Amino acid sequence: MRVATFNILHGRSLTDDQVSVEALARAVRSLDADVLALQEVDRNQPRSHGADLTAVAAEAMGAVDHRFVAALSGSPGATWVAATGVEQPDAAAYGIALLSRHPVTAWEIVRLPALPAPVPMRFSGSRIPELVRDEPRVAVAAQVETPEGTLTVANTHLSFIRWWNRWQLRHLVRSLASARRPLLLMGDLNMDAARAASLTGLRSLARHHTFPVDEPREQLDHVLADGPVRTEASEARRLALSDHQALVVDLTLGTPG
Repeated sequence: MRVATFNILHGRSLTDDQVSVEALARAVRSLDADVLALQEVDRNQPRSHGADLTAVAAEAMGAVDHRFVAALSGSPGATWVAATGVEQPDAAAYGIALLSRHPVTAWEIVRLPALPAPVPMRFSGSRIPELVRDEPRVAVAAQVETPEGTLTVANTHLSFIRWWNRWQLRHLVRSLASARRPLLLMGDLNMDAARAASLTGLRSLARHHTFPVDEPREQLDHVLADGPVRTEASEARRLALSDHQALVVDLTLGTPG
């Protein structure tokens, strides 16, 4: 089976700075994934033409089950607040999505620890630290019934603040401790593969640079595993949108990793 993780940058192309719902559909279709983890997903946002990007992706890949989980509610620059999970189904929101061509028998949502205040960060080329805010972060996990057996898949998008994403990742791993194995943890973790594996105790199924999209120099996007899973093939794939490349893994269940 094939899994993929892709930070879609709300469907925006860096070529013309526009969002094309059709381009997103073509990109998702080309991935041909059985399970797809998406980050930076819009729902009912003006910048993405009011589209439900999760629904667009679900139709494109032929998903039988999918779940969008909002991290933020409202629209950028207006009523942009942390999502609580009780928003109306048609509310404008931004977050992550998990989609599957195989039936999902259980879902779990994990809201990750949020920074309560701005923190100083020093960016490349700047001598003086800047105060930055981080957005709320969430994770979603699904128990997927595949032809090869039951698989738990989790998707998340962690903070870009290095010392904080460590706590978020450890919190998520603890939340998944009782989840059925094999387990895949997918998403934009905003850290390299060695650090992700060290913090989680999980093994990386694919090591490819995924960011920035034109000349990738680092791997921010990951598929990590616990349990009997074997990689058959993997690649980082550049598509017609986003500042990330998609990470694609063909795998076999029930085989020691």
